[in-house]
Amino acid sequence: MKRSFLYRIRSFLLPGLKRYILVILMSIAAIVFGVLWLLDKHPVLRIQKFMHEVLSDTAAVLPSKVNGIIFLSLGSIGLLFSVVRVTQRVLGAYLPDDREAIPDVLYRRRYLERGPKIVVVGGGTGLSNLLNGLKRYSNNLTAIVTVGDDGGSSGRLRQELGVLPPGDIRNCITALADQDKIVTELFRYRFESGEGLEGHSFGNLFITALCAVTGGDIIKATRTASHVLNSCGQVLPSTLSSLTLTAEFVDGTKVTGESVLTTVGKRIKTITCEPALPEAVQEAVEAILDAELIVLGPGSLYTSIIPNLLVPGIVSAIRAAEGRKLYVCNVSTQAGETTGYSVGDHVEALLAHAGSVKTNEGRLLHAVLVNEGKTDQTAVVRFDPEKVKEQGLTVIKRPLTSDTTVAHHDSTKLARAIVMWLYRTGRMKTSKGKVVRKIEPKKFENKNLTVAERAAEKV
Repeated sequence: MKRSFLYRIRSFLLPGLKRYILVILMSIAAIVFGVLWLLDKHPVLRIQKFMHEVLSDTAAVLPSKVNGIIFLSLGSIGLLFSVVRVTQRVLGAYLPDDREAIPDVLYRRRYLERGPKIVVVGGGTGLSNLLNGLKRYSNNLTAIVTVGDDGGSSGRLRQELGVLPPGDIRNCITALADQDKIVTELFRYRFESGEGLEGHSFGNLFITALCAVTGGDIIKATRTASHVLNSCGQVLPSTLSSLTLTAEFVDGTKVTGESVLTTVGKRIKTITCEPALPEAVQEAVEAILDAELIVLGPGSLYTSIIPNLLVPGIVSAIRAAEGRKLYVCNVSTQAGETTGYSVGDHVEALLAHAGSVKTNEGRLLHAVLVNEGKTDQTAVVRFDPEKVKEQGLTVIKRPLTSDTTVAHHDSTKLARAIVMWLYRTGRMKTSKGKVVRKIEPKKFENKNLTVAERAAEKV
């Protein structure tokens, strides 16, 4: 097969040959220079004269301005090409093959990093679904999750190894991760067979192993896992205490354990936890106080959201925070947990459990977001405006479902509704840790509300 001229040139430049070809060329040049000097021909002066004649003759062909433009263009193209190739080579040595495109990186740096500071409180699939939508609007996200799970893979790891249940943490990390990375799918993978492995999620095992490597530091383990998945924002447990939930039903009976309290089929009256006064994670408290928006839900009312409100430090921080506070009510009721519940019933349960802990004065919620789109009519959460109005909350009604998600929220629609409400009611900015509302506060004589709060009621 006949080889091309370019192929032959490249074959001479293979590793191991280039240095010897260069030595040969330099040796020939040295011999030529030596002969010319022996003949007293002064090769350096002759080369200078030759180059001067070549440049002069070349410049005489075209006008000087045309020559200037040509050489300026050639130099610029060559410089740009070289800088791009050098940058690609340098970055290629540090970034993976499936790295983001440069425009995507700039978008995330310049737009998403300037996005609002949002804290979401809850757990389960509802929280991860919301995060999947919110990451399109901001990188300044903090997910605060419950640690009361005692079922499935998380429950087994908690019982056998004494670690905090990693399931909700793993769901949030993967929701905030780069969806195109194969490692994200790896974190979601669940073993279907194998003695001791069946039913376990790889992500749960990975976080548990990281926790052991870091000396039991679940927060450091979570941050490491987030870095591996290139996740935006941060995920924090509400407390480092391993919570055990106890439900008391309206008939006075009680049952202990998150995984079993929904199987009883009775209406839940209250949820308590052991230890009774768990200490809040300081990073979670700081994130709440610095947030522009605090979102409770969506998710299981008694097993995902309320367990976070049983941590006094979390409730105190939410009440003391200057940010907007929103509850996202579920689209459908949950069998054995909120069967027959209305929107007002959901809010009532939240306020009751948050009020069961002595906290600083302040509003727990400003508004509740309610779906008005398509729903599964067999288990829809009924909207009772009179009861919600009595609870002093602003009602925001938006279509939050799609044709394929009639039983739960569409993540894109939900995130957009939340962010748009935040912008309409006035974003906040932080200055050295102090939160300051952009809208000038003004107190009304007949109502202790700011301009932003009055605007929120009109949305």
